[in-house]
Amino acid sequence: MSQPDPSRPAVHHLVPTPAGRTHVVEQGSGPLVLLVHGFPEFWYSWRHQLPALAAAGFRAAAIDVRGYGRSSKPAGIEAYRMLDLVADSAAVVAALGERTAVIVGHDWGANIAANAALLRPDVFTALGMLSVPYAPRGGPRPTEAFARIGGDEEFYVRYFQEPGRAEAEIEPDVRAWLAGFYAGLSADTMSPPDAPSLYFVPPGGRLSDRFPQGRAPGWLTEADLETYAGEFERTGLTGALNRYRAIDRDWADLAAWDGDPIRQPSLFIGGAVDASTAWMADAIAAFPDTLPGLVSSHLLDDCGHWVQQERAADVNRLLLDWLRALPLPAPGCPAPGWLGPAA
Repeated sequence: MSQPDPSRPAVHHLVPTPAGRTHVVEQGSGPLVLLVHGFPEFWYSWRHQLPALAAAGFRAAAIDVRGYGRSSKPAGIEAYRMLDLVADSAAVVAALGERTAVIVGHDWGANIAANAALLRPDVFTALGMLSVPYAPRGGPRPTEAFARIGGDEEFYVRYFQEPGRAEAEIEPDVRAWLAGFYAGLSADTMSPPDAPSLYFVPPGGRLSDRFPQGRAPGWLTEADLETYAGEFERTGLTGALNRYRAIDRDWADLAAWDGDPIRQPSLFIGGAVDASTAWMADAIAAFPDTLPGLVSSHLLDDCGHWVQQERAADVNRLLLDWLRALPLPAPGCPAPGWLGPAA
């Protein structure tokens, strides 16, 4: 393994993928670790992990998922199916000159990473998930399931389904909306447990009606907020929201993998006060069956949804402990070329 140079700055470049192009930010040399962000973020959510992984002897590469940042933004909901996002991830690995990679994702990125490991085990040799645990495909059509919860109120995923509806709420003041959303899901600024849930929209209301006001989470500096807001003011939110709008298509596309486990070495890190880990407690409990290669699972006390930003040092330590124990191949092998998703 070549010696890493932690002082070397991150490099930005574009690589060809089925999306058209994917923006990659990479730092370091060594075994490739592909980092996949969630909603509403972009590569920048991994800013604390890139230098830490590089200093530890890994080649860390954080992407902008299609629809975000400097990556391509195909038109139409069909372009945001999980199969396409998995194909993009595999193509990035090949474009970076590697045959295999470890894949680590947060939020929607955790879903993308899990499905990449499931569908392309030839490429993705290990899986890390942050905030959102793996739950195999199954059950009723997702939008039908979401329509049944909340009573008179509307679950946020259902609220996001209609094209243009959430955009009309968010885009007039992207900065304020993002600030409220980030605060609402952060441990130090989220509303108390007995307050109305911000994940549900009352009749005639908006998602932001229940955001905490005037409180910034400790992990989010003014410069960080300006970076996030500036990017989404430039790109809009439609590409990001189209991921939610493709969930029924995923349910149909992934029928052949219904209930399938992921067998590669895996890691899960969640926040103990994150609604995602509470809602998906059954999925975490099922890890012995759904993730037979699980190495470790961690719930961080006093941590919300944005784990790698709220608790950067802890996440870096857990990631590195896990990565160092993996049997990783030597980097630099020529890639055979992207062959598309397994089917």
